[in-house]
Amino acid sequence: MNLLRDSSVELIHGLVDAIGTASVDVAVCPPSVYLHDVAATLAVSNIGLGAQNMSDQASGAFTGEVSGEMLKDLGCQYVILGHSERRQLFGETDASVNAKLMKSLSDGLVPIVCVGETLEEREAGTTAQVVTEQVRGSLAGLTAEQAGKIVIAYEPVWAIGTGKTATPDQAEEVHAHIRSLLTELFGEVAESIRIQYGGSVKPDNAAELLGKPNIDGALVGGASLKADSFAAIVKAAG
Repeated sequence: MNLLRDSSVELIHGLVDAIGTASVDVAVCPPSVYLHDVAATLAVSNIGLGAQNMSDQASGAFTGEVSGEMLKDLGCQYVILGHSERRQLFGETDASVNAKLMKSLSDGLVPIVCVGETLEEREAGTTAQVVTEQVRGSLAGLTAEQAGKIVIAYEPVWAIGTGKTATPDQAEEVHAHIRSLLTELFGEVAESIRIQYGGSVKPDNAAELLGKPNIDGALVGGASLKADSFAAIVKAAG
């Protein structure tokens, strides 16, 4: 929940200029109230558009909610689901994320499904257990074909907005675990499922993180609020 309309558009103009034609897939996910303005600004670029959340309902008496069909109507291709802040602050569960996931797929959006442990869970040595439960619960009922259309984002809660970052080896260990779990659930399609890392990704750590074999991209937070820092991360991915 950052920036206003003019500053959002200014950021996107700066990003488009800084990135040019990126050799990797890039998308931005602004607050829903600015999706229309950002979409218009992105029209001259190959940068995709996504939303930060959506409803699991198509329409009706759900005041304050935004449907997947509405997001598609505004030009969205992606939607973030189950971000740790949604889970922590707004009580979202694996079951509610799963319901949104199914709806997003039926609406033709690419869901970016977030999982990750808290500091207490990591210190207790339960990271693998927590992430396993979140993956299984959030992706329950998915077919292998559907699984091939999703993105997973591993975002350790303790590394979000704290300045702390999982070391490349720590991140890779969890990513490899997620890949193994996806293989168990969906078979060979797991190799093509993108698993992003999110948690204080910055220009100075992006290349090392993205160089790991099971880290396929980044879910960028604070560093995306400045065009030059976000562009540097994009270039590190290329």
